[in-house]
Amino acid sequence: MKFKRTERIGAIVKILSDNPNKIFTLSYFTNQFNAAKSTISEDLIVVKNVFEKLELGKVITISGAAGGVKYIPKTSKAENEEFLMELCEKISDKTRILSGGFLYLIDLIYDPSIAAKIGKIFASNIDYAEADYVVTMETKGIPMALMTAKAMNLPLVIIRKDIKVSEGPTLSMTYVNGNSKVESMSLPRKALKSNSKVILIDDFMRGGGTIKGMMDLMTEFGAEVIGTGVFISTMEPEAKMVKDYISLIQLDVNGDIITVEPNLKTFKDEYKNEDLEGISEIDNILDEDEEE
Repeated sequence: MKFKRTERIGAIVKILSDNPNKIFTLSYFTNQFNAAKSTISEDLIVVKNVFEKLELGKVITISGAAGGVKYIPKTSKAENEEFLMELCEKISDKTRILSGGFLYLIDLIYDPSIAAKIGKIFASNIDYAEADYVVTMETKGIPMALMTAKAMNLPLVIIRKDIKVSEGPTLSMTYVNGNSKVESMSLPRKALKSNSKVILIDDFMRGGGTIKGMMDLMTEFGAEVIGTGVFISTMEPEAKMVKDYISLIQLDVNGDIITVEPNLKTFKDEYKNEDLEGISEIDNILDEDEEE
């Protein structure tokens, strides 16, 4: 079956955007659309240019025998600010205040469209090139951590608060949470490979006790934490138990007064496109494929 260019381009966009950070060879597309490699290379240039002009992400090419094309989710600083400002407006609603200075956020955290956007923002601002896993703590951090893992094309590992018999032997340890309460966390020994590098994602941080506990647990597994992302962090205490993390929103609740704002210093200064050579770079892959 032959496809029109518009049909091929629409399908390529769908395939790439549904599978971020996954490499597709040109042969995959030629077989999929029954088209010549030169035709597919021209289609990919159109897709690449549209994604970059509209700041929808990056379509890059990878040289070599195992090379091909992949889509990397990317968000601009302006886009992040607009999205987070809208969230801040929703969070600042006084009816969200619960006893003890807590806020009701479940409706936002469990909204798939919001979680997906948060995941893309984390993927755009955390260097995960060498990461093996995304790790989170149950339960409210799971949706955004799952979307982050999807955007980074990495498996998700969930730390439990209670031991699950079905998960086999586990390693457990205690930690002090943000309310100065001693709690426990557990992770199956088979969850991480030795010498892994991980990205930690959590929904909320007050003093940093939970994240610190997650870091200590990773150390027990021989894993290295190379990036940490938090959806919301409180303005007080200013000094946290952990460093080198990014938070998307800063929050303070004092009585019935809610102060909430995007943490703009988290984001990179501008949307940067990789220096790609366009059709000549894809031609290099074509040449390499012909030689095999």
